[in-house]
Amino acid sequence: MGRRFRKRKGRAHKFVYDGAVPGNPLKSGMSLIPRGSIASLYRYPVKGLTPEPLSRVVLDAGQALPADRRYAIENGPSGFDPDAPKWLPKPHFLMLMRDEWLAALQTHFDDASNVLTIHQNGAIAAQGNLETSEGRAAIEHFFTTGFAQAIKGPPKVLSSHGHSFSDVARKVVSIINLGSVAAIENMVDRPVHPLRFRANLYVSGWPAWHEFDLLDQTIAIGETRLKVVKRIVRCAAVNVDPESAARDLNIPQALMRRLGHADCGIYAEVIAGGNIAVGDTIVTGEPKLV
Repeated sequence: MGRRFRKRKGRAHKFVYDGAVPGNPLKSGMSLIPRGSIASLYRYPVKGLTPEPLSRVVLDAGQALPADRRYAIENGPSGFDPDAPKWLPKPHFLMLMRDEWLAALQTHFDDASNVLTIHQNGAIAAQGNLETSEGRAAIEHFFTTGFAQAIKGPPKVLSSHGHSFSDVARKVVSIINLGSVAAIENMVDRPVHPLRFRANLYVSGWPAWHEFDLLDQTIAIGETRLKVVKRIVRCAAVNVDPESAARDLNIPQALMRRLGHADCGIYAEVIAGGNIAVGDTIVTGEPKLV
């Protein structure tokens, strides 16, 4: 699957920012509460590796996106126990905050076969079924032989049924407001690819930073309900360009300097499941579910 954001020349990806801020309700009859829509949907089957676009997905209450961060690659012994999985902070794994070279790899995970394919420099470099010891060994061998100087210890593919290797200890859906990404572009005076933020849902139509007003509120996408539970504090991973793999910006520093915090995006928990798809309207200000 290819990435859904257009390749950039200047602000070529600005099409995803479409969506007018509601006008004067006395003139139009519209609500002051802005309605957004899903511009893009992504999952990340292996933590730190390629985002995979989706056209639609089924969300279940209390769960992350299906197969999102289903696997992680341990960067030296972490103590993770697949039989009693517990959340671990991301420095235990290969991840973009430290390992920007991961962005130069193109990967794809096939749900039917559980096969991860890694492309490097346009050719298949490794392939393996992540549910078999032989398949995991093939992927581990690729990182051991190709990146020995860049990793801290023996790489090991980790997974546990139902576990998500999220950056936070709860099962969440991550949401990025494309209006806020546009505001960051103005701060750094450079194009900022939205995939730097590795979100599940990218939303168009919201004013910049509107997502922070939604903390503890419920948002509706059709029959699906999500409760916004946390702002996302950005780390150095967002400084890595997902196309060039270059660490070419300092977005957290720019946010701190201009806004006094390094937050961009929100985490939400699914409290009522259902189908969501690209183009669906997101309604805020919905009554909370009891």
